[in-house]
Amino acid sequence: MITHIKHQENTYTINLLQPLDISIPLRASSENVNAWYLSPPTIEPVTNGDWIGKVSEGASTNFNNILFNPHAHGTHTECVGHITPEFYSVNKLLTQFFCTAEVISIQPEKKENDLIVTKKQIQTAIRSNPQALIIRTLPNTIKKCDKQYSHTNWPYLTEEAAHYIAELGIKHLLIDLPSVDKEKDDGKLLAHKAFWKYPEHTRFEATITEMIFVNTHINDGEYILNLQIASFENDASPSKPVLYKVLSSE
Repeated sequence: MITHIKHQENTYTINLLQPLDISIPLRASSENVNAWYLSPPTIEPVTNGDWIGKVSEGASTNFNNILFNPHAHGTHTECVGHITPEFYSVNKLLTQFFCTAEVISIQPEKKENDLIVTKKQIQTAIRSNPQALIIRTLPNTIKKCDKQYSHTNWPYLTEEAAHYIAELGIKHLLIDLPSVDKEKDDGKLLAHKAFWKYPEHTRFEATITEMIFVNTHINDGEYILNLQIASFENDASPSKPVLYKVLSSE
């Protein structure tokens, strides 16, 4: 199904029948991707006395409760409400779901005991003027889909890099790590604050999506992004970002 999406002065042609899903599915398993020192998610049938909400146990339907944390257990999209004392809902602030995007691949640089993504690396990698920037860190393996991130000191964006991305006018930042910030940073959250320009010039329309997985068969370059979230009234929601290759633009 071929369709056309217009952004500013350009019209982009995509095939809706060829989606590229860059989300990580949530599973009730110890092998589910995990961060922030939490137990794995659980998906369990409701019980009420002798009744169990499971067809194989005699119920007419499968009827499960799901316990998970969007920040720790998979692909999620968050708004500035993640770091503010006031409540802001990603379901209210994210109102446009299709946008132009660019995928870039970056090998984080070594700095003392850390691995960092720098402003210079992003400057070198970006080739277009996208609304969304998707950062794939290298090396890129399927292990990102079940990695146990707690206490691993994962790579992160420098404050300068996040500020630069915001200055480019990029509204949506997506990355294949549990956070754009250092795992243990004493609550500074420098990259989050720089990207959202919080608190002086807060960009309420901007979002950060973490824990994606961009398969190696997806090339760097321009795409159309469909950023889908569940309708949670919360600072963050589990999400399903989907890319569409640009067939032509004019």
